[in-house]
Amino acid sequence: MSSHFGRVRRLMAAMIALIALPLVANAADFTFRLAHVTSDKEPLQAAMEEFVKNVEARTEGRVDIEIFPNAQLGSNPEVFEQVRAGAPIITISDPGYLSDFVPDFGVLGGPYLMDDPRDFQKIVDSDLYADLKDRLRRESSIELLSLNWLFGSRHMLSDKPISSPADTAGMTFRTPPNIMWVETFQAMGARPTQVAWAEVYSALSTGVVDGAEAPLPSIYGAKLHETKKVISLTGHFKGFTGLMMNAAVFASMPGDIRAIMNEEAIATGGFMTNLMLDSQEEWIAKLEAEGVTFNRDVDVAAFQAATADVYTKFPDWSKGLHDRVRSILDR
Repeated sequence: MSSHFGRVRRLMAAMIALIALPLVANAADFTFRLAHVTSDKEPLQAAMEEFVKNVEARTEGRVDIEIFPNAQLGSNPEVFEQVRAGAPIITISDPGYLSDFVPDFGVLGGPYLMDDPRDFQKIVDSDLYADLKDRLRRESSIELLSLNWLFGSRHMLSDKPISSPADTAGMTFRTPPNIMWVETFQAMGARPTQVAWAEVYSALSTGVVDGAEAPLPSIYGAKLHETKKVISLTGHFKGFTGLMMNAAVFASMPGDIRAIMNEEAIATGGFMTNLMLDSQEEWIAKLEAEGVTFNRDVDVAAFQAATADVYTKFPDWSKGLHDRVRSILDR
């Protein structure tokens, strides 16, 4: 009897081992946290979910990525420092932050750089972009997976309609800690005031700033429209972002996984760009339903003229950089 029970126990143990084997074999080889500071209700979250889904599918589970929205892992500067220190974190970045390491990136975040956001792909496909990525990797240990995610055209939120630079003259506008924003709003005659994104609602509510600017989904996600009720469709920046991670961490992975992550990061840029462009009227309708008035009567040419000299304010840029970018975009 005891030998019978012994055989049963051994058989059950063998079956359990066989069942457990696939779980071990399919465990992820690489695990990452994907961080961003914006709301999980914004298009950026949907784009990140698309990226994660496709990477995990194409790597057959060898890569596992968990998304952390709403600044769960810290503010942008805090997350950037974790990335540079070698943490297994992927996060979003933009030309403004990247220009701290390779100044030439800054031109890609300038005012009225392009009419059609889809033209930004010309930059991504250019030798200029490839050189900027290479310099960033060599000089700052940052691997830029993509920069073609349209974060949105940025518009102005205030108590009054803004139709020309005459309307921004003397206004205090919130800007991020980014010299391109500061130079642009000074060129418009405004007084730029640097405020962290998490504090913008309070700054608008208490009158620390007269206005702010952001893409419509970000205005909605942060509920900034509760503080001011007029949005002017100035579109002064067409903001692009993308994914970055530590270069050494990236280099430590097999070549096939590196290729998949690069390819999917760029492909998701097309996904997010289409998502943003196709949903603008939907975001306008959402905001109008909550009492926001939209000013579409904006003298874009006047804003373009007022901010044209901004591109001359950056002595650290390579000579002729803006002209080179223009030649790429105008092809």
